[in-house]
Amino acid sequence: MLCKLSLKNIKKSIKDYAIYFFTLILGISIFYIFNALDSQTVMMDVSSSTADLIELMMTMLSGVSIFISFILGFLIIYATRFLMKRRNKEFGIYLTLGMSKRKISLILFFETLFIGILSLIVGLGIGILLSQVMSLVVANMFEADLTKFTFVFSVESCLKTIIYFSIMYLIVMIFNTISVSKCKLIDLLNGAKTSETIKLKNPYLCIIIFIISCIVLGKAYHIVTHDFLTLQEVKDIMVPIVMGVVSTFFIFWSLSGLILRIVQSLKKYYYKGLNSFTLRQFSSKINTTVFSTTIICLMLFVTICLLSSCFTMKNSMNANIKELAPADAIFTQNMNMDRYYKDYRNYGYNDSQIKNSHYTVKEMFALFDFDITSYFKEYVEVNTYATPDLTMNDTLGSLLDDVRKSFPFLAYDTKEEIMKISDYNKAAKIYGIKEYSLADDEYMIVADFESMVKIRNLALANHEKINLFNHTLKPKYDSCQEGFLEMSSNHINTGIILVPDNVIDEDYKVYNHLIGNYKTTDKAEITAIENKINQLDKDEKTNIYLLPSGSTKLSIKEATVGLSAMVTFIGLYLGIIFLISSAAILGLKELSESSDNKERFRMIRKLGADEKLINKALFRQIAIFFALPLILALIHSIFGIMFAMQILEVFGNEELLPSIIITAIILVIIYGGYFLITYYSSKNIIKERL
Repeated sequence: MLCKLSLKNIKKSIKDYAIYFFTLILGISIFYIFNALDSQTVMMDVSSSTADLIELMMTMLSGVSIFISFILGFLIIYATRFLMKRRNKEFGIYLTLGMSKRKISLILFFETLFIGILSLIVGLGIGILLSQVMSLVVANMFEADLTKFTFVFSVESCLKTIIYFSIMYLIVMIFNTISVSKCKLIDLLNGAKTSETIKLKNPYLCIIIFIISCIVLGKAYHIVTHDFLTLQEVKDIMVPIVMGVVSTFFIFWSLSGLILRIVQSLKKYYYKGLNSFTLRQFSSKINTTVFSTTIICLMLFVTICLLSSCFTMKNSMNANIKELAPADAIFTQNMNMDRYYKDYRNYGYNDSQIKNSHYTVKEMFALFDFDITSYFKEYVEVNTYATPDLTMNDTLGSLLDDVRKSFPFLAYDTKEEIMKISDYNKAAKIYGIKEYSLADDEYMIVADFESMVKIRNLALANHEKINLFNHTLKPKYDSCQEGFLEMSSNHINTGIILVPDNVIDEDYKVYNHLIGNYKTTDKAEITAIENKINQLDKDEKTNIYLLPSGSTKLSIKEATVGLSAMVTFIGLYLGIIFLISSAAILGLKELSESSDNKERFRMIRKLGADEKLINKALFRQIAIFFALPLILALIHSIFGIMFAMQILEVFGNEELLPSIIITAIILVIIYGGYFLITYYSSKNIIKERL
C-alpha cells in the first residue's frame, strides 16, 4: 500500500522532481566517469612512466572524490528540504486523515529508495557511455595505443559510486524521518499561507555600505593584480581573499535594500505590466538569501577561475613542448665545483665528486664507459660561467635600491648565469631559435620568465653598464630578448647574460652542456637509449664522479602530459561539481519560492493578467535571480584569472582565450540548463489547479 502510494506520488510530482533527478543523474555520472579513468587506461599500451603518472592522478582523484561526496551529500539533503517543504500540505492532509508519522516516514523512505535506484541506474548508464568518450580523451592525452582499446566497464568505480551514493541516501532517509517527527499539523496546513514581509532598509545606509564595499573590493582587486609579488606568505594572500568575501556579502546586502527603492523611483518602468510584482518578489527573495547568494557567487567565481586556469595551463604546457624542447636531449655537467666548495658541499656532494668536477659531459660519460655521442646524429657543446663579481645587485646598477623596495624577497646576491655569444648561438642553431650578435663592448640578456623580464627591463631601459672580468659592457638592447638554454615545458629562464667571447675567463666555467638530436626517431629505440643512461645511476663510480644531469624531449613530454592531465581532470571534476551545486541551489530556491507564491500568482490572474504576461514576469524574475550572482562572479573572475595567470606564468598564458571559451560553453550548458529547467518547473507549479 505504502509502496504504491510512494510510486504514485513520484509519478504525480515528476515535474517537481526534475531538478532533483537532473542533479542526481549528473552527480552520479560525473562521479563514475572520473573514478573509472584508471580502468579505461588498462587496455591501453602506455609506458611505465606514464602508467605511474596515471596511478598518481587516480590517487589524487580518489581524494578529491571524498570531498566531492560531501558536496553532493549536502546538495541532496538541501534538495530534499525543498521537496519536503513543497509537500507540507500533503503531509498535513495525511495526518488529518489519521495516518501516523511513522507511515509518512515510510512513504518518504520508499520514495527516496525508488528515486535513488532510478537515479543510480540512469546515472550509471550515462556515466558508462560517457566514460568511453573520456577514454578517447585520456588516450589522446597520453598518446596511448588505441588499437588495443575495448569497451570497458569499471566494476570498482561502479561499486564505489553505489556505496557513496547509498550512504548519501541513507543520511537523507534519516533526515526525512527526523523532519517528519518534528513537524506539527498546524504548521503543515498553514505553511503555504505564510508570507514574507519585505523589510525596507535605510536607503542612505545601503548606499554608503555599497560604496564602501566597492572600494574595498577594488582594493582587493588591485592587490592581487598589481601587488602580486608582495604576496609571499599565506596570511598575505588571505587578506585580499577576506576583503573580497566580506565586500561581496555587503554588496548583496546593500543591493537588497537599494534595487526596489531605485526602481520604485522610476514610476513609468515600475508600474509597467507586472514589473512591480516581479521586482517585489525578487526583492523579497534577495532580502532573505543574502548569505546563500554570496556563497553561490563565490562558488561560481571559483568554478570559472578553476576551469579557465586548468585549461590554460594544459593547453600552454602542451604548446610549450614544441617551442621549449626543440632538441632531443640536453645533458649538463657541473664543473670547477672546488672553486665554490662550500656552496656545493651544502648540497650533499662528497669531496671526491667535487674534486673530480673538471670533466665535460662527453668526458664524464666516457668515464662510465658510455659513448653518448654515438647515439646523436648532431650535437653541440656549450659552457656557462658565473662569478661572485657579477650578481643581480650589479646588473641592476643604480636602480638596485628602488627595485629592492618593490621586490624585497629576491635573492639579489645570486651569481648571474653568463654565456659566450658564440656558445649561445651554437645552442640556438640546434634549437632552431633566433641567434644574436654583439660588439666588443656590448652585452645582452635573454629571458622568458615574465616577472623577471619586467625587473631586468628596468635596468636595461636605464642603460645600466656591467663590469665583468675587467671589461665594461653596455646593453645592446633596452629590454630582454627571447631565448633559453635549458629545455623545459615551462618558461623558466630568469636571465642569461650574453657577452663577447673575448671577455670570458675560462677559470669561471661552472657548467658544460651537451645538446643533441638522436639518430633515430622511433620512440621505443629512444626509450631504450634513455633507459641505458638511467641505469648508469647504479654504477659504483657515482661515489667518485658526478653523472651529468639530463632533460630529454621524451621525458619532458611525458611529465608535461601527466601534470596537465592531473590539472585538467581535477579542475574539471571540481569545477563541474561546484557549478552543478551553485545552479541546483539557485534552482531549488526558486522552485521553493514558486511553490510559496502560487497563491500570489493566482491572485494576479484574478486581477486580469493573462498567462503570457505571467510567464514573462516569472521568466524575468528567475533570470534576475540567476544572473545577479553570476554577474558579480564574472567580474571577480576577470581579476581572479589575472591573479592565477601570474601564478601560472611559468607555464605561459598564450592559450587563455580558448580556455575561457571552453569554460563559457560549460557554464552555458550546465548553468543555462538549470535555468531552463527551473523556469519550466516553476511555470508548471504556478499553473496548478487553475
